[in-house]
Amino acid sequence: MPLLFPRDDALDVRHRYKPDMIKGDMDSIRTEVLDFYTNLGTKVVDESHDQDTTDLHKCVAYIRDFAPNLDKSNLCILVAGALGGRFDHEAGNINVLYRFSTTRIILLSDDCLIYLLPRTHCHEIHIQSSVEGPHCGLIPIGMTSVSTTTTGLQWDLTNTEMRFGDLVSTSNLVQGEKITVQSSSDLLWTISIKKV
Repeated sequence: MPLLFPRDDALDVRHRYKPDMIKGDMDSIRTEVLDFYTNLGTKVVDESHDQDTTDLHKCVAYIRDFAPNLDKSNLCILVAGALGGRFDHEAGNINVLYRFSTTRIILLSDDCLIYLLPRTHCHEIHIQSSVEGPHCGLIPIGMTSVSTTTTGLQWDLTNTEMRFGDLVSTSNLVQGEKITVQSSSDLLWTISIKKV
């Protein structure tokens, strides 16, 4: 968190943005970090007995199923630091998007964001050009998209088939403030984030 507020004192930022809970298998948290937040009153839930799901999966399940007093009708979970590390962790985080496809989850890195576009309806993506774009992509994971149609991209797709080993829409460019996407399969939407 202190990296997001480089002009503020790091300790002040850590106190201001204290997590309510730290949940996971605790295999990658440093002892001094755990002690710091425990001393601030953060609840710690050690789930090291569960090695079949990722830490992100455990946290999303908690937010979705157990968080008290949370209106889930417009729930959007923003996951900072979800990309840019080990590829197996990134793949695990992308898998969480598919496991919780009815919950809006955005994976965020320093360079881009990713979220799932379920095949269940036509998507309107409103571009905030001051902070995102122009580079973007639509990527089918796990199954062929027999037909994808878009508007608002430099290279729009019209009933285009996409799959790994053939065409995937990478290094495309947004052309306006609204993109539409309709596809026969779930797609990952990714767009670059501008450096502030």
